[in-house]
Amino acid sequence: MDLFPDGTHVRLQSRELGTYLYADEDGVGVSLSQRRASLNAAWQVHRIVHEGVAYVLLHGAAYGRYLAVSPDAAPRRGHRGRRVVQSDRDYFDPRAVMWRVIRAWDGGDPDDVIVRHDLHRNLRANGRYRRWQTGVTVDDTFAAWSTMMRWTVQAIPPREAPPEIRLPVATPNVGTRRGLFRRRTVPASEPQWMIWYELADDDGNVDEHNWDNFMFSGRSVFSLMARVAFREGHRDANHFVLCVKAGHDARRTPLVIDLLPSQVHPMNIVALTKGSPGAAALVYPDVDAEAPAADAEVP
Repeated sequence: MDLFPDGTHVRLQSRELGTYLYADEDGVGVSLSQRRASLNAAWQVHRIVHEGVAYVLLHGAAYGRYLAVSPDAAPRRGHRGRRVVQSDRDYFDPRAVMWRVIRAWDGGDPDDVIVRHDLHRNLRANGRYRRWQTGVTVDDTFAAWSTMMRWTVQAIPPREAPPEIRLPVATPNVGTRRGLFRRRTVPASEPQWMIWYELADDDGNVDEHNWDNFMFSGRSVFSLMARVAFREGHRDANHFVLCVKAGHDARRTPLVIDLLPSQVHPMNIVALTKGSPGAAALVYPDVDAEAPAADAEVP
């Protein structure tokens, strides 16, 4: 098998720094992190063929958004190249999320890979000498490959059962209000989300012309589950499995983290009935499992 089978989950580890490609908690940034056992370091493979060429798209297991080159060419200060971000698949240039993976045969470890953007720029880590510079970019030059452009791919096995989403936890001695299930902290100003959602049938199919919407306050995924269930006439917050769909042609990502991103943007949600065939077909990465040995070839 190859290193990027469609629908599986992987980590990308910087060969030079040992850190992992990480979807930042704001839902927009991409950085390097030591946090290997985190959904933010897991990416699901979405393979497509465009104009006869095979591409790899990567959407984060935490927020469902795609690894993309930003239309804003300016990287953060001290970083080389062009900024890499999390994006909806159809938010701007569709080629922004298209990547190809090739072997780095030029004198390095034969298991290294280069992740090349469709515009022939290579995904690179930053911070070789200044470790606090943890941004990820694509190199905007055609210079020889650097070890900062080499990545080790780690396959992540699937979980046997979906993870549980925890209820919001109250903070002592802080102003609170009575929530749907228990007391929880109320920040001075909660983020306001525009949620577009649709119910799937038992097989997971949806009518793309039948989206409903509502405004939602806060970042609690459990509260969002309860809100969708309530709107559909159910008292059990766990009646549905919620999936993020980051764009019309995007793949669904089960929403199993505790908190939504800190930066607000419109969110498309597909609700699947728990226990249905459609929900049972979802794949969840086991981020706590040990990485298997890389014994595959890249196409």
